[in-house]
Amino acid sequence: MDWFAASDYWLTRLVLQRALAGVYLVAFVSAALQFRALLGEHGLTPVPRFVRRVPFRASPSLFHWRYSDRLFAGVSWCGAALAAAIAAGAADAVPLGAAMAMWALLWLAYLSIVNVGQIWYSFGWESLLLEAGFLGIFLGNGETAPPVLVLWLLRWLAFRLEFGAGLIKWRGDRCWRELTCLDYHHETQPMPGPLSWFFHRLPKPLHRVEVAANHVAQLVVPFGLLMPQPVATYAAGVVIVTQLWLVLSGNFSWLNWLTIVIALAAVDSSAFSGPAPAYPAAPLWYVVLVCAATATVVALSYWPVRNMISRGQQMNASFNSLHLVNTYGAFGSVTRVRHEIVIEGTDDERPGEETVWREYGFRGKPGDVRRLPRQFAPYHLRLDWQMWFAALSPAYAAGWFEPFMTRLLEGDRATLRLLRHSPFPEEPPRYVRALLYRYRFTTREERRATGDWWQRTLVREFMPPVRGPGDAERSR
Repeated sequence: MDWFAASDYWLTRLVLQRALAGVYLVAFVSAALQFRALLGEHGLTPVPRFVRRVPFRASPSLFHWRYSDRLFAGVSWCGAALAAAIAAGAADAVPLGAAMAMWALLWLAYLSIVNVGQIWYSFGWESLLLEAGFLGIFLGNGETAPPVLVLWLLRWLAFRLEFGAGLIKWRGDRCWRELTCLDYHHETQPMPGPLSWFFHRLPKPLHRVEVAANHVAQLVVPFGLLMPQPVATYAAGVVIVTQLWLVLSGNFSWLNWLTIVIALAAVDSSAFSGPAPAYPAAPLWYVVLVCAATATVVALSYWPVRNMISRGQQMNASFNSLHLVNTYGAFGSVTRVRHEIVIEGTDDERPGEETVWREYGFRGKPGDVRRLPRQFAPYHLRLDWQMWFAALSPAYAAGWFEPFMTRLLEGDRATLRLLRHSPFPEEPPRYVRALLYRYRFTTREERRATGDWWQRTLVREFMPPVRGPGDAERSR
């Protein structure tokens, strides 16, 4: 079946699969280390409460049949172990059917997590990993040549990902058309990285060049991914370079890294991979499964295509509960001003004007004005991201922010592990409060004079002081 096999792409498949397994590994570790405080039985938005009100057909997950924190931890750590094994080459050391089963288990396990993850898993890169992971099931292993159809499906995914992101920008905030969005974006993005201050301080003409280059990379170059070689390889190279630029300038979880992985499907590696192995003919059952998966993706592509050509284009939407063939896009609008919620606590019995409030430190989001933003991507700090949304509007804080403050008053260990530091290491505070500040990057002159990376100004109170439930007993 010459039409089915792309033997020259064996190295492309090898690198793509190992890298995809690496992204899975990061995703499962992120779930294992953060779920207890966010989704656990005593979490901010507990899974048991969610599955009681949302039917299985709307969010298929094994946790609909049974949930416990121990089971969730087991699924997460087993998923991480399996992903690590595949990244190390385990799927190429077993028969084709077993390798496909390994990839399917990864996909089913992560689907089960995402579908009960609620707001903590509402990001486009979750659906992107599930869609890419589903296609990974059908890429085969060392027993068979890479299937042409699956490589094309991955190219199609890369096209939708990049072109959809370009369209949402062009149709959205006018600053994208005026080439001025990067005057703000490096400063106001959800989680700046260690180089974001320097990117923000680039000359404004260079920011115009950045935006224009982004439009070319996302509105023109994606068509090259669907063209014959060597054009597709050159287009993939542009996508990869663009994504690496975004890796340097911010913290977008595994979005940029996964985009690079998917774009690899368009790279013709035959020029430097040496002769292709002599693969046997693919088993008929495998050909049938690949063709069925291709037909499914083609049929489901109707919804994202319709969304892309619609004037009311959605960002990062799934059209089915399995997160297959989704639509993607980000930053259709860019905030001009950065607000941050700062949480403080005190031991005072009755807070007043003389009260000394001590600040909690988050791992990734800005807080201490002297602290250089850290690099966390591809790891995803879920609480820090939601804090950014909550600062945009109190509506984003509904349902989880008040429980979060309560956990701080209780000194909940799982919650405190999500933070960089607590100013109350021995006993929880009597009161906590939340203040809203406006943050901006310091100028070069301010940076030299003060050593600060940020300058902040109090805007208003976000939540008034809240008293701990056990404080009355403690103060006797």
